[in-house]
Amino acid sequence: MESNPTVTQGESLQSSYSYAAHLLINQKLSAMETKNALVAQGLDETSAVQVVEETLVQTKAAVKDQTKKDMLYGALWCVGGIVATAADIGFIFWGAIVFGGIQFFRGVANAT
Repeated sequence: MESNPTVTQGESLQSSYSYAAHLLINQKLSAMETKNALVAQGLDETSAVQVVEETLVQTKAAVKDQTKKDMLYGALWCVGGIVATAADIGFIFWGAIVFGGIQFFRGVANAT
């Protein structure tokens, strides 16, 4: 006898959020295309719009957090490399300076 596990509404909604995030981030679909894909999966239009909007808000917040981290850690690496080089201990810390600068400016570019 086969058992057919039931999917609760919460699990279905969570999978809708995951699917929407996958479409928006990985497949780079627009909000409208993502909404249409969710409707095609069986979600009603109002819920699909809500899922897409909330996913976009969460995605933007995550990008903003990562941007701040990139800028902070990039600045720390760059300044740390400059300070260590200026301390004249016999080494030039080009790696830290360049890596930090690249990471900092990547954060700046993503902030806009």
